Amino acid sequence: MGIIETLIITTALAGVGGTGLGGIIGAILQKDSRKVVSLLLSFAGGVMLSVVCFDLVTEAIESNTGIWVVVGAIALGVAVTYLLNYLIDRKTNPEVPHVDENHPKTADDLDELIHSDHLEQHYARKDSKLGLFVAGIVMASAIALHNVPEGMTIGASYASDGGVMGSAALALAVLIGLHNIPEGMAVSVPLISGGMNKWKAVLITAATGIPTIVGALLGYVLGEIGPLGLAMSLGFASGAMLYVVFGEILPQSFLMYNSKLPAFSAIVGILVGLLIIFL
Repeated sequence: MGIIETLIITTALAGVGGTGLGGIIGAILQKDSRKVVSLLLSFAGGVMLSVVCFDLVTEAIESNTGIWVVVGAIALGVAVTYLLNYLIDRKTNPEVPHVDENHPKTADDLDELIHSDHLEQHYARKDSKLGLFVAGIVMASAIALHNVPEGMTIGASYASDGGVMGSAALALAVLIGLHNIPEGMAVSVPLISGGMNKWKAVLITAATGIPTIVGALLGYVLGEIGPLGLAMSLGFASGAMLYVVFGEILPQSFLMYNSKLPAFSAIVGILVGLLIIFL
C-alpha cells in the first residue's frame, strides 16, 4: 500500500470512523444525553490538550526552525480559526431567536456548536432549496473548523516519520479518533432532535469526518516541504486546536453541565492522552 493510501485510510478511520461511532451513540442516547456529552466533550478537550502540549508543540520545536517560528505558527492558527468562527457566528447568530445580548458568548448547547440551530430556522421558515443549501454549507464549514486541523496533525506527524505510519502518527490517529466520538454525538443529537431520520443523521455525521482527510493531506504536503513547513503545519494545527478547546469545547461542556465534573473529566482526558503518547 502506498504512502498516500495508508494516510487516507488511517485518517478516515480516525475521522469518519470516530464521528460515525459518535453519531451512533448519539442516536441511541438522543435527547437525554446533555450531561454525558458534556463529560465526553471535556474529556476530548483534555485529550487534545495532551496532543498539543506533549506531542505537536514539542515536535515543532525539535524541527530546529526557531521558537519564534513555532510561536508565530501557533498564533496564526488561533487567529485564523477565531476569525473564521467569528464570521460564521456573525452570519448565523442574528437568525437564531434565543441568541441575544443575554446569551453566553459561546455555544451552550449541542445545536449551537455545529450551527444546526441556524439550519433549523431555515427549515422552520420553509426557505428555498438554495437557502437550505447555504445553511448546510455554513454548518459544514463550522464542523470543518474542528476537523481540518486534527487531520493536519496526523499528516504532519506522518511526514516527520519519513512517510511511515510510525507509533507517533498512530497514537495521534487513536487520540483523534477518541476525540471525534463526542464530536460525532454533538452532530447527530441535534439533527435527530430536529426530526431527522436516525440513520440519515448517522450517515451525515460520519460524512462530517471527511475534512479530517483533507487536513491530513494538507499537513503531509506541508510537512514534506522541509523543517519550516513541518513546524508551520504542526504549529498552525496546534493553535487551531487550542482555540477550539479553550474557546468552544470546554466552555460549552461547563455550560451544559453546571458542575465540577467536566473539569475532572478534562483532567482524565489529559492523563489518558499522556499515557497513549508515551506508552
